[in-house]
Amino acid sequence: MLRQSPHSNCVFSCLKKNGGPLFERERESVPCKYSAQSIRAIPIRIVTVGKKRGAGIQLLVEEYKDKIQHYCTIDDLLIKSNPKNTSNVQAQIEAEDMGVFQQLRSEDWVVVLDEHGTDLRSEQMANLVGDAGRTGSSRLLFCIGGPYGHGPQVRRRANMTIKLSSMVLNHQIALVVLLEQLYRAWTIIKGQKYHH
Repeated sequence: MLRQSPHSNCVFSCLKKNGGPLFERERESVPCKYSAQSIRAIPIRIVTVGKKRGAGIQLLVEEYKDKIQHYCTIDDLLIKSNPKNTSNVQAQIEAEDMGVFQQLRSEDWVVVLDEHGTDLRSEQMANLVGDAGRTGSSRLLFCIGGPYGHGPQVRRRANMTIKLSSMVLNHQIALVVLLEQLYRAWTIIKGQKYHH
């Protein structure tokens, strides 16, 4: 389905589910910009599977959350990796999958981060954030998986799957990169001088 933002000349082809690119830019040379009044900001939650964060990572997480709070409410939740302390990889994936799935609400717009997901440019991430308010969803929820990725329940529930890199990232690094990109997305949406 082709969609055009009323506040830009960007045209995107949006796919409903996983399995293909989220946005295919029809006119690559036109940057996507929003006016400050053009979106409905919805709360963001980031659910991460992993171990306790290091102090340095936590400082960066709090710094970016504070910056994003100027635009929308944001919180993050850490789900313990391998909660049953099993050596069985499949059992670990299922336990982590259940922990994340229990945090999802029916009205969430769910974005799963995965190394095989769609690669987005920063402007496309801004569109994702801006368009989330138009979906009728009450919250934009990002899922960062554990060491073996996401389980089947979370993958099926995802509205879209994206990647931050073709390389595998530690969950703590992935969280910081995601937060920085969310902050960058908001500065793009607001036309502020952070993204060049």
